[in-house]
Amino acid sequence: MSLLNRHWKPLMTLAALLLPGVGPDETVQAAEESLFVARPLTAENAFTAGIEGPACDARGNIYAVNFDRQQTIGRVTPDGKGEVFVELPGKSTGNGIVIGHHGTMYVADYVGHNILRIDPKSRAVSVWAHDDRMNQPNDLALAPSGCLYASDPNWKEGTGQVWLASLAGELLLVAPNLGTSNGIEVSPDGKTLYVNESVQRNVWAFAIESSGSLSNKRLLKKFDTHGFDGMRCDVDGNLYITRHGKGTVVKLSPAGKVLREVDVLGSKPSNLCFGGPDGRTVYVTEVDHRRLVQFRVDRPGLAFVRLRSTK
Repeated sequence: MSLLNRHWKPLMTLAALLLPGVGPDETVQAAEESLFVARPLTAENAFTAGIEGPACDARGNIYAVNFDRQQTIGRVTPDGKGEVFVELPGKSTGNGIVIGHHGTMYVADYVGHNILRIDPKSRAVSVWAHDDRMNQPNDLALAPSGCLYASDPNWKEGTGQVWLASLAGELLLVAPNLGTSNGIEVSPDGKTLYVNESVQRNVWAFAIESSGSLSNKRLLKKFDTHGFDGMRCDVDGNLYITRHGKGTVVKLSPAGKVLREVDVLGSKPSNLCFGGPDGRTVYVTEVDHRRLVQFRVDRPGLAFVRLRSTK
């Protein structure tokens, strides 16, 4: 069995056992509530205009960057109460966040050309991966092995690339010569990496090899208007993508079909994550009002299932 799939195969079985919304019979509960309707979670201006990130821990807290002021990571409870969780050192400024095994947090530091590692108990911040060839690491995606993929756009040139960070924090360039690579995610089976390009408005799919390298690049979907930002999967492999400038989150099937779009109460959603008590709450970082918004969905997020299976 490949390293990439060793940790992943039990997850879907565990999901059916652990989560009330993941079985084939899902969802008297979903049918009884309002789905895909956004409402604010935090007050306006709780964050700076650099609000990004977000990621949920196993307890349902939401973490997002630049809470109250730049160079912080905020922690927000499910009822919307926020605090500064970490102050980043030096000039480091966070962007995308993922939470890995044992609650370890990884943050794309676009100023320092780093991927930072934060211990969930001590809150100690360290540089986990660094390469001066990075443009500005943007968003992160967790592979089944615990390795990370990082998107790395060059906004000035309209180009980008993708890096693979090993468990030891060693970086390998796995996808050069892209457009403005931004949102990034791994499919539920661990076999596909999705990368979107904000300026070019493409969503690409790559096959993930057992080594973590990428092959067979194919166009999943091209949009005619509005750029992209963050991107995450639900347990069925549907992609939820923020439409920066349009003010929506689009739900895209694994075949590239638009299933629906959700108005998220501001024109510039920057990123999203899944959380809540059952993994069916989507939290969106919304730049216009510098706040988090939320909406309920019919199926849990992949990251939620992963955290519940390893906590």
